[in-house]
Amino acid sequence: MNRIKEVLEEKGIKQTWLADKLGKSYNMVNAYVQNRQQPRLETLFEIAKILNVDPKDLIQSEHE
Repeated sequence: MNRIKEVLEEKGIKQTWLADKLGKSYNMVNAYVQNRQQPRLETLFEIAKILNVDPKDLIQSEHE
């Protein structure tokens, strides 16, 4: 499970913006956000860099 959706909401960033920055389709980013598909590790690190967060913030629950 990833926390991409929560991080996007916290930062007020739209999925379409992230898709554009990643060079991926909206449908692919939406699949990540809805946890229907998990991004490859390289993509997860790229998302973290774009969102200016630690990659661990995208994969771990705040309850851990």
